[in-house]
Amino acid sequence: MMGTFGGALEARHIDASGGRLTADVTGEVETEDGVLVIKRIHVHMRLAAAVEAREVVDRVHGFYAMRCPLYRTLHGAIALTSTYELLPATS
Repeated sequence: MMGTFGGALEARHIDASGGRLTADVTGEVETEDGVLVIKRIHVHMRLAAAVEAREVVDRVHGFYAMRCPLYRTLHGAIALTSTYELLPATS
């Protein structure tokens, strides 16, 4: 999901390379009939970019998931969510 988000940002001239875009991923597992099953995955991304990019980043975050092969494959079976945080860009 992070790769699709980053690619969509890059297509809109927002640099997500070189460690500017990072993520933490959290999964939640439950037991069903004695078997561990992944139920939820949350991706929290951090992007170092100019504050002026926020509107574009918000727009991209609103649609990118349905363009992501991983999300499209798994969203019917696992609750997949994401958030992002805009950090100050460093020189």
